[in-house]
Amino acid sequence: MRITARSKNRVEFSRNHLSFYMKYALVVFNTLRKPLFHKFLDWVLRRERIKEHKVKDVQIKMFPLRKENGNGLAGKCSSEGKILLYPRRLEFCREKMQELGMENLDFYIKSRARATLIHELLHLKYASDEEKVRELTKKYFNIFTKHQRSQNSDAQNITKILFT
Repeated sequence: MRITARSKNRVEFSRNHLSFYMKYALVVFNTLRKPLFHKFLDWVLRRERIKEHKVKDVQIKMFPLRKENGNGLAGKCSSEGKILLYPRRLEFCREKMQELGMENLDFYIKSRARATLIHELLHLKYASDEEKVRELTKKYFNIFTKHQRSQNSDAQNITKILFT
């Protein structure tokens, strides 16, 4: 797992943006590296009968990516097993911080990263069945969060934000 940046976009961002996106990428990187989450992912892969060697690369992109319709992309998985994870835009995070507070925003970022990685791993098996992937992502994410001792009282509300 590594953090990567598209060099052509770096010029567009101010120093504040660069700092924000670097911190965001590090939070995601550290969250996804936790041993407990790795153990959970191993369980999901075994349960879904997805061979570990199908995952060739996981990259945490430093900058957001917008689809042609203007919506942000959370992640992408190629048929070769290359998984890319993208951050939310700074403006979105500012709005959510005003609405939810810093602690809840941090919880949201970590939860989004976990859910996105689960989602993209499931695409390795259910390549074109988006409905099935979304259903299983929600199921597995809920299993993981139920087994966490979250200090966050708004965890359920933040989970709703992720899946709406």
